[in-house]
Amino acid sequence: MRSPAASPLSLDLLTPPPAKTAWTDPASYWPSLSHALEGVSGPVAAVDVSALRYNALDMLVRSGGVPIRVASKSVRVREIIAATLAVPGYHGILAFTLPEALWLAETHEDVVLGYPSVDRAAIAALAADERAAARVTLMVDDVAQLDVVDAVVAPAARPVLRVAIDADASWRAPGLGHIGVHRSPVHDAAEVANLGRAIAARPGFRLVGLMMYEAQIAGQGDATGLSDPVIRWMQRRSASELLQRRGEIVAALRDIAPLEFVNGGGTGSLELTASDQAVTELTAGSGLLAGHLFDGYRAFDLAPAAAFALEVVRKPAPDIATVLGGGWIASGPALESRQPLPVWPAGLKMFGREGAGEVQTPLQGESARGLKVGDRVWFRHSKSGELAERVDSYHLIENGAIVGEAPTYRGERKAFL
Repeated sequence: MRSPAASPLSLDLLTPPPAKTAWTDPASYWPSLSHALEGVSGPVAAVDVSALRYNALDMLVRSGGVPIRVASKSVRVREIIAATLAVPGYHGILAFTLPEALWLAETHEDVVLGYPSVDRAAIAALAADERAAARVTLMVDDVAQLDVVDAVVAPAARPVLRVAIDADASWRAPGLGHIGVHRSPVHDAAEVANLGRAIAARPGFRLVGLMMYEAQIAGQGDATGLSDPVIRWMQRRSASELLQRRGEIVAALRDIAPLEFVNGGGTGSLELTASDQAVTELTAGSGLLAGHLFDGYRAFDLAPAAAFALEVVRKPAPDIATVLGGGWIASGPALESRQPLPVWPAGLKMFGREGAGEVQTPLQGESARGLKVGDRVWFRHSKSGELAERVDSYHLIENGAIVGEAPTYRGERKAFL
Protein backbone atom coordinates (compact mmCIF):
# COMPACT_ATOMS: atom_id res chain seq x y z
CA MET A 1 0.00 0.00 0.00
CA ARG A 2 1.17 3.50 -0.80
CA SER A 3 1.79 6.04 1.91
CA PRO A 4 0.03 9.42 1.62
CA ALA A 5 3.39 11.02 0.82
CA ALA A 6 3.69 8.85 -2.29
CA SER A 7 0.13 9.50 -3.44
CA PRO A 8 -0.57 10.56 -7.03
CA LEU A 9 -3.91 12.00 -5.91
CA SER A 10 -3.99 15.73 -6.57
CA LEU A 11 -6.71 18.31 -5.98
CA ASP A 12 -4.55 21.04 -7.50
CA LEU A 13 -6.29 24.39 -7.94
CA LEU A 14 -4.65 24.67 -11.36
CA THR A 15 -6.62 21.68 -12.64
CA PRO A 16 -9.55 22.97 -14.71
CA PRO A 17 -12.87 22.56 -12.87
CA PRO A 18 -14.92 19.63 -14.16
CA ALA A 19 -18.19 20.04 -16.01
CA LYS A 20 -20.89 19.66 -13.38
CA THR A 21 -22.90 17.57 -15.83
CA ALA A 22 -20.51 14.69 -15.18
CA TRP A 23 -22.52 13.72 -12.09
CA THR A 24 -25.83 15.45 -12.81
CA ASP A 25 -26.32 13.03 -15.70
CA PRO A 26 -26.79 9.74 -13.84
CA ALA A 27 -27.26 7.78 -17.04
CA SER A 28 -23.62 8.40 -17.96
CA TYR A 29 -21.99 9.00 -14.56
CA TRP A 30 -22.81 5.71 -12.81
CA PRO A 31 -22.28 3.43 -15.84
CA SER A 32 -18.89 5.09 -16.37
CA LEU A 33 -17.88 4.02 -12.87
CA SER A 34 -19.10 0.49 -13.58
CA HIS A 35 -17.11 0.44 -16.79
CA ALA A 36 -13.94 1.61 -15.04
CA LEU A 37 -14.30 -1.11 -12.41
CA GLU A 38 -15.56 -3.96 -14.56
CA GLY A 39 -12.42 -6.01 -13.92
CA VAL A 40 -12.54 -5.55 -10.12
CA SER A 41 -14.40 -8.04 -7.93
CA GLY A 42 -17.08 -6.61 -5.69
CA PRO A 43 -18.20 -5.15 -3.48
CA VAL A 44 -16.29 -2.09 -4.60
CA ALA A 45 -16.05 1.48 -3.34
CA ALA A 46 -15.01 4.36 -5.56
CA VAL A 47 -14.12 8.02 -5.33
CA ASP A 48 -14.49 10.11 -8.45
CA VAL A 49 -11.49 12.44 -8.33
CA SER A 50 -13.14 15.18 -10.39
CA ALA A 51 -16.14 15.20 -8.04
CA LEU A 52 -13.84 15.24 -5.00
CA ARG A 53 -11.91 18.16 -6.48
CA TYR A 54 -15.15 20.02 -7.23
CA ASN A 55 -16.37 19.59 -3.65
CA ALA A 56 -13.05 20.68 -2.13
CA LEU A 57 -12.93 23.85 -4.20
CA ASP A 58 -16.64 24.57 -3.72
CA MET A 59 -16.18 24.49 0.06
CA LEU A 60 -13.29 26.94 -0.23
CA VAL A 61 -15.53 29.35 -2.11
CA ARG A 62 -18.24 28.98 0.51
CA SER A 63 -15.74 29.58 3.34
CA GLY A 64 -14.96 33.06 2.03
CA GLY A 65 -11.24 32.85 2.76
CA VAL A 66 -11.55 31.48 6.30
CA PRO A 67 -9.23 28.43 6.60
CA ILE A 68 -10.86 25.00 6.74
CA ARG A 69 -9.68 22.27 9.12
CA VAL A 70 -10.34 18.78 7.71
CA ALA A 71 -12.56 16.55 9.85
CA SER A 72 -10.87 13.17 9.59
CA LYS A 73 -13.95 11.31 10.89
CA SER A 74 -15.75 12.29 7.70
CA VAL A 75 -12.99 10.94 5.42
CA ARG A 76 -10.94 8.15 7.12
CA VAL A 77 -8.56 7.89 4.18
CA ARG A 78 -5.09 9.35 4.77
CA GLU A 79 -4.44 9.83 1.08
CA ILE A 80 -7.54 11.99 0.64
CA ILE A 81 -6.82 13.95 3.82
CA ALA A 82 -3.27 14.67 2.64
CA ALA A 83 -4.40 15.67 -0.85
CA THR A 84 -7.00 18.06 0.60
CA LEU A 85 -4.49 19.65 2.97
CA ALA A 86 -2.21 20.30 0.00
CA VAL A 87 -4.85 22.67 -1.40
CA PRO A 88 -4.30 26.29 -0.23
CA GLY A 89 -7.08 27.26 2.13
CA TYR A 90 -7.12 23.98 4.04
CA HIS A 91 -4.99 23.51 7.14
CA GLY A 92 -4.91 21.11 10.05
CA ILE A 93 -6.95 18.08 11.04
CA LEU A 94 -9.81 17.61 13.47
CA ALA A 95 -9.39 14.02 14.70
CA PHE A 96 -12.00 11.93 16.50
CA THR A 97 -9.97 9.74 18.89
CA LEU A 98 -6.64 10.26 20.60
CA PRO A 99 -5.03 7.10 19.13
CA GLU A 100 -6.03 8.37 15.69
CA ALA A 101 -4.65 11.83 16.48
CA LEU A 102 -1.32 10.34 17.54
CA TRP A 103 -1.15 8.29 14.33
CA LEU A 104 -1.95 11.29 12.13
CA ALA A 105 0.52 13.46 14.05
CA GLU A 106 3.33 11.25 12.76
CA THR A 107 2.91 12.99 9.39
CA HIS A 108 0.90 16.15 10.20
CA GLU A 109 1.89 19.04 12.45
CA ASP A 110 -1.52 20.37 13.51
CA VAL A 111 -4.03 17.84 14.85
CA VAL A 112 -6.85 18.94 17.12
CA LEU A 113 -8.79 16.23 18.92
CA GLY A 114 -12.47 17.01 18.39
CA TYR A 115 -13.75 15.11 21.43
CA PRO A 116 -12.58 14.55 25.02
CA SER A 117 -10.53 11.41 25.64
CA VAL A 118 -9.94 9.23 28.69
CA ASP A 119 -7.91 6.65 26.77
CA ARG A 120 -5.21 6.12 29.37
CA ALA A 121 -2.80 4.27 27.09
CA ALA A 122 -3.05 7.00 24.47
CA ILE A 123 -2.66 9.73 27.08
CA ALA A 124 0.50 8.01 28.34
CA ALA A 125 1.81 7.82 24.76
CA LEU A 126 1.10 11.51 24.19
CA ALA A 127 2.81 12.48 27.43
CA ALA A 128 5.89 10.41 26.53
CA ASP A 129 6.35 12.04 23.11
CA GLU A 130 7.38 15.71 23.05
CA ARG A 131 6.90 15.91 19.28
CA ALA A 132 3.34 14.57 19.51
CA ALA A 133 2.60 16.86 22.47
CA ALA A 134 3.58 19.84 20.31
CA ARG A 135 1.34 18.67 17.44
CA VAL A 136 -1.79 17.38 19.18
CA THR A 137 -4.37 19.51 20.99
CA LEU A 138 -6.66 17.80 23.49
CA MET A 139 -10.33 18.79 23.74
CA VAL A 140 -11.97 19.28 27.14
CA ASP A 141 -15.20 20.60 28.58
CA ASP A 142 -14.74 19.62 32.23
CA VAL A 143 -11.89 19.69 34.75
CA ALA A 144 -12.59 15.98 35.34
CA GLN A 145 -10.94 15.30 31.98
CA LEU A 146 -7.80 17.12 33.19
CA ASP A 147 -7.89 14.98 36.33
CA VAL A 148 -7.74 11.82 34.22
CA VAL A 149 -4.66 13.11 32.38
CA ASP A 150 -2.91 14.02 35.64
CA ALA A 151 -3.74 10.59 37.10
CA VAL A 152 -2.00 8.93 34.14
CA VAL A 153 1.11 11.12 34.10
CA ALA A 154 1.83 13.85 36.65
CA PRO A 155 2.47 17.34 35.24
CA ALA A 156 6.10 17.31 36.35
CA ALA A 157 6.75 14.11 34.39
CA ARG A 158 5.41 15.22 30.99
CA PRO A 159 5.55 18.07 28.47
CA VAL A 160 2.95 20.80 28.76
CA LEU A 161 -0.12 19.56 26.91
CA ARG A 162 -2.11 21.72 24.53
CA VAL A 163 -5.82 22.03 25.40
CA ALA A 164 -8.88 23.52 23.70
CA ILE A 165 -12.35 24.02 25.15
CA ASP A 166 -15.43 22.57 23.49
CA ALA A 167 -18.27 24.99 24.30
CA ASP A 168 -21.90 24.10 23.71
CA ALA A 169 -23.25 25.76 20.56
CA SER A 170 -26.81 24.47 20.84
CA TRP A 171 -29.74 26.88 21.13
CA ARG A 172 -31.66 27.06 24.37
CA ALA A 173 -34.81 28.38 22.78
CA PRO A 174 -37.41 30.19 24.88
CA GLY A 175 -40.38 27.87 25.29
CA LEU A 176 -38.74 25.11 23.25
CA GLY A 177 -35.71 24.19 25.32
CA HIS A 178 -32.56 22.52 24.02
CA ILE A 179 -32.21 22.49 20.22
CA GLY A 180 -29.04 20.87 18.89
CA VAL A 181 -26.79 18.03 19.99
CA HIS A 182 -25.87 17.30 23.58
CA ARG A 183 -22.14 17.92 23.80
CA SER A 184 -20.47 20.24 26.26
CA PRO A 185 -21.78 21.25 29.72
CA VAL A 186 -20.36 24.79 29.37
CA HIS A 187 -22.72 27.04 27.45
CA ASP A 188 -22.47 30.73 28.31
CA ALA A 189 -19.50 33.05 28.57
CA ALA A 190 -19.28 32.83 32.36
CA GLU A 191 -19.22 29.02 32.35
CA VAL A 192 -16.60 28.85 29.60
CA ALA A 193 -14.47 31.51 31.28
CA ASN A 194 -14.56 29.61 34.58
CA LEU A 195 -13.28 26.52 32.81
CA GLY A 196 -10.66 28.60 31.00
CA ARG A 197 -9.36 29.98 34.27
CA ALA A 198 -9.22 26.48 35.76
CA ILE A 199 -7.14 25.28 32.82
CA ALA A 200 -4.83 28.28 32.98
CA ALA A 201 -4.24 27.63 36.68
CA ARG A 202 -3.39 23.94 36.19
CA PRO A 203 0.29 23.00 35.83
CA GLY A 204 1.00 20.93 32.75
CA PHE A 205 -1.70 22.37 30.48
CA ARG A 206 -1.88 25.31 28.09
CA LEU A 207 -5.16 26.68 26.78
CA VAL A 208 -4.77 27.32 23.03
CA GLY A 209 -8.19 27.17 21.43
CA LEU A 210 -11.97 27.07 21.43
CA MET A 211 -14.36 24.93 19.42
CA MET A 212 -18.11 25.46 19.00
CA TYR A 213 -19.98 23.16 16.59
CA GLU A 214 -23.46 24.38 15.68
CA ALA A 215 -24.94 20.99 14.72
CA GLN A 216 -28.50 22.34 14.58
CA ILE A 217 -27.39 24.50 11.65
CA ALA A 218 -24.50 22.64 10.01
CA GLY A 219 -25.99 19.17 10.39
CA GLN A 220 -29.63 19.86 9.61
CA GLY A 221 -30.82 20.01 6.01
CA ASP A 222 -33.36 22.70 5.18
CA ALA A 223 -34.71 21.33 1.89
CA THR A 224 -36.07 17.94 2.85
CA GLY A 225 -39.83 18.24 3.34
CA LEU A 226 -42.83 19.99 4.85
CA SER A 227 -40.91 20.99 7.98
CA ASP A 228 -38.39 23.09 6.02
CA PRO A 229 -39.89 26.52 6.92
CA VAL A 230 -39.72 25.62 10.63
CA ILE A 231 -36.13 24.42 10.26
CA ARG A 232 -35.11 27.60 8.48
CA TRP A 233 -36.80 29.72 11.16
CA MET A 234 -34.96 27.77 13.88
CA GLN A 235 -31.64 28.14 12.11
CA ARG A 236 -32.02 31.91 11.67
CA ARG A 237 -32.89 32.41 15.32
CA SER A 238 -30.15 30.05 16.51
CA ALA A 239 -27.55 31.74 14.31
CA SER A 240 -28.43 35.17 15.66
CA GLU A 241 -28.16 33.98 19.26
CA LEU A 242 -24.91 32.14 18.60
CA LEU A 243 -23.28 35.12 16.90
CA GLN A 244 -23.62 37.18 20.06
CA ARG A 245 -22.83 34.40 22.54
CA ARG A 246 -19.75 33.13 20.70
CA GLY A 247 -18.37 36.66 20.54
CA GLU A 248 -18.84 37.04 24.29
CA ILE A 249 -17.17 33.67 24.96
CA VAL A 250 -14.16 34.48 22.77
CA ALA A 251 -13.73 37.89 24.39
CA ALA A 252 -13.82 36.33 27.85
CA LEU A 253 -11.28 33.63 26.94
CA ARG A 254 -8.88 36.06 25.29
CA ASP A 255 -8.63 37.84 28.65
CA ILE A 256 -7.41 34.53 30.08
CA ALA A 257 -5.15 33.09 27.37
CA PRO A 258 -3.88 34.06 23.89
CA LEU A 259 -6.04 31.72 21.79
CA GLU A 260 -4.40 30.28 18.68
CA PHE A 261 -7.71 29.34 17.07
CA VAL A 262 -11.48 29.64 17.37
CA ASN A 263 -13.08 26.80 15.45
CA GLY A 264 -16.66 26.56 14.28
CA GLY A 265 -19.04 25.33 11.67
CA GLY A 266 -19.28 22.28 9.48
CA THR A 267 -20.00 21.48 5.85
CA GLY A 268 -23.60 22.62 6.22
CA SER A 269 -22.87 26.06 7.65
CA LEU A 270 -19.62 27.26 6.08
CA GLU A 271 -21.00 30.57 4.79
CA LEU A 272 -22.76 31.40 8.05
CA THR A 273 -19.88 30.52 10.35
CA ALA A 274 -17.32 32.25 8.13
CA SER A 275 -19.28 35.49 8.57
CA ASP A 276 -18.69 35.40 12.35
CA GLN A 277 -15.74 37.68 13.05
CA ALA A 278 -14.95 35.75 16.23
CA VAL A 279 -14.16 32.57 14.25
CA THR A 280 -10.64 32.06 12.89
CA GLU A 281 -11.14 28.67 11.22
CA LEU A 282 -13.88 26.32 10.07
CA THR A 283 -14.14 22.55 10.11
CA ALA A 284 -15.49 20.45 7.26
CA GLY A 285 -14.98 16.96 5.92
CA SER A 286 -18.33 15.44 5.00
CA GLY A 287 -18.61 17.75 2.02
CA LEU A 288 -15.55 16.22 0.39
CA LEU A 289 -17.13 12.81 -0.22
CA ALA A 290 -20.77 13.94 0.11
CA GLY A 291 -22.92 11.27 1.70
CA HIS A 292 -26.55 11.50 0.65
CA LEU A 293 -27.58 13.30 3.87
CA PHE A 294 -26.16 16.42 2.22
CA ASP A 295 -28.67 16.28 -0.61
CA GLY A 296 -31.17 18.18 1.54
CA TYR A 297 -29.56 21.64 1.69
CA ARG A 298 -30.60 24.74 -0.24
CA ALA A 299 -27.33 26.67 0.00
CA PHE A 300 -25.09 24.23 -1.89
CA ASP A 301 -25.14 21.28 -4.25
CA LEU A 302 -22.35 18.75 -3.71
CA ALA A 303 -21.10 16.15 -6.15
CA PRO A 304 -21.56 12.47 -5.13
CA ALA A 305 -17.83 11.81 -4.93
CA ALA A 306 -17.92 8.53 -2.99
CA ALA A 307 -20.13 5.54 -3.70
CA PHE A 308 -20.13 1.76 -3.50
CA ALA A 309 -21.43 -0.98 -5.74
CA LEU A 310 -22.87 -4.35 -4.76
CA GLU A 311 -23.44 -7.28 -7.07
CA VAL A 312 -26.75 -8.95 -7.91
CA VAL A 313 -26.64 -12.56 -6.72
CA ARG A 314 -30.27 -13.66 -7.14
CA LYS A 315 -33.59 -12.75 -8.76
CA PRO A 316 -36.49 -13.78 -6.47
CA ALA A 317 -38.95 -12.27 -8.98
CA PRO A 318 -38.68 -10.47 -12.32
CA ASP A 319 -38.96 -7.05 -10.65
CA ILE A 320 -36.71 -7.90 -7.68
CA ALA A 321 -32.91 -8.04 -7.67
CA THR A 322 -31.05 -9.14 -4.56
CA VAL A 323 -27.51 -7.85 -3.99
CA LEU A 324 -24.93 -9.33 -1.64
CA GLY A 325 -24.47 -7.11 1.43
CA GLY A 326 -25.85 -3.63 1.91
CA GLY A 327 -26.52 -3.21 5.61
CA TRP A 328 -24.05 -0.38 5.94
CA ILE A 329 -26.19 1.77 8.20
CA ALA A 330 -25.05 5.22 9.31
CA SER A 331 -24.91 6.38 12.91
CA GLY A 332 -27.64 8.57 14.33
CA PRO A 333 -31.37 8.04 14.87
CA ALA A 334 -32.83 4.83 13.44
CA LEU A 335 -34.45 6.50 10.45
CA GLU A 336 -34.72 5.66 6.78
CA SER A 337 -32.29 8.49 6.05
CA ARG A 338 -29.52 6.46 7.71
CA GLN A 339 -29.80 3.63 5.20
CA PRO A 340 -27.67 3.53 2.06
CA LEU A 341 -29.43 4.96 -0.98
CA PRO A 342 -29.59 2.90 -4.20
CA VAL A 343 -28.87 5.39 -6.99
CA TRP A 344 -28.27 3.30 -10.11
CA PRO A 345 -30.10 1.83 -11.90
CA ALA A 346 -32.65 4.52 -11.12
CA GLY A 347 -35.91 3.67 -9.39
CA LEU A 348 -34.77 0.82 -7.17
CA LYS A 349 -36.19 0.75 -3.65
CA MET A 350 -35.69 -1.38 -0.57
CA PHE A 351 -38.51 -3.27 1.08
CA GLY A 352 -39.84 -1.56 4.19
CA ARG A 353 -39.78 -4.75 6.23
CA GLU A 354 -36.26 -5.75 5.18
CA GLY A 355 -34.30 -2.59 4.45
CA ALA A 356 -30.56 -2.98 3.93
CA GLY A 357 -29.51 -6.44 5.07
CA GLU A 358 -26.22 -7.54 6.58
CA VAL A 359 -25.76 -10.30 3.98
CA GLN A 360 -28.33 -9.52 1.31
CA THR A 361 -30.54 -6.64 0.25
CA PRO A 362 -33.52 -7.22 -2.06
CA LEU A 363 -34.35 -4.26 -4.29
CA GLN A 364 -37.62 -3.77 -6.12
CA GLY A 365 -38.55 -1.63 -9.11
CA GLU A 366 -39.11 -1.70 -12.83
CA SER A 367 -35.39 -1.22 -13.44
CA ALA A 368 -34.76 -4.47 -11.55
CA ARG A 369 -36.26 -6.28 -14.53
CA GLY A 370 -33.20 -5.35 -16.55
CA LEU A 371 -30.75 -6.56 -13.93
CA LYS A 372 -29.27 -10.03 -14.10
CA VAL A 373 -27.08 -12.05 -11.78
CA GLY A 374 -23.60 -10.53 -11.75
CA ASP A 375 -24.69 -6.96 -12.52
CA ARG A 376 -23.81 -4.07 -10.22
CA VAL A 377 -26.04 -1.69 -8.29
CA TRP A 378 -24.57 1.62 -7.09
CA PHE A 379 -25.33 3.02 -3.65
CA ARG A 380 -24.42 6.16 -1.74
CA HIS A 381 -23.79 5.92 1.98
CA SER A 382 -25.82 8.21 4.22
CA LYS A 383 -22.70 9.72 5.77
CA SER A 384 -19.32 10.45 4.27
CA GLY A 385 -16.73 8.80 6.48
CA GLU A 386 -18.48 5.70 7.76
CA LEU A 387 -18.30 3.91 4.41
CA ALA A 388 -14.53 3.64 4.95
CA GLU A 389 -15.15 1.30 7.88
CA ARG A 390 -16.66 -1.22 5.44
CA VAL A 391 -14.00 -1.37 2.73
CA ASP A 392 -10.23 -1.70 2.62
CA SER A 393 -9.73 0.87 -0.12
CA TYR A 394 -11.33 3.32 -2.50
CA HIS A 395 -10.62 2.97 -6.19
CA LEU A 396 -9.82 6.44 -7.52
CA ILE A 397 -11.61 7.10 -10.80
CA GLU A 398 -10.97 9.96 -13.21
CA ASN A 399 -12.16 10.35 -16.78
CA GLY A 400 -13.69 6.90 -16.72
CA ALA A 401 -10.54 5.04 -15.66
CA ILE A 402 -8.88 3.83 -12.47
CA VAL A 403 -6.02 6.19 -11.59
CA GLY A 404 -5.14 4.79 -8.17
CA GLU A 405 -6.27 2.97 -5.06
CA ALA A 406 -6.33 4.68 -1.67
CA PRO A 407 -6.40 2.52 1.49
CA THR A 408 -8.94 3.40 4.13
CA TYR A 409 -8.14 3.34 7.84
CA ARG A 410 -9.48 -0.22 7.80
CA GLY A 411 -7.19 -1.03 4.88
CA GLU A 412 -4.25 0.23 6.94
CA ARG A 413 -5.38 -2.08 9.76
CA LYS A 414 -6.57 0.79 11.92
CA ALA A 415 -9.88 0.72 13.82
CA PHE A 416 -10.30 3.63 16.22
CA LEU A 417 -13.91 3.14 17.32
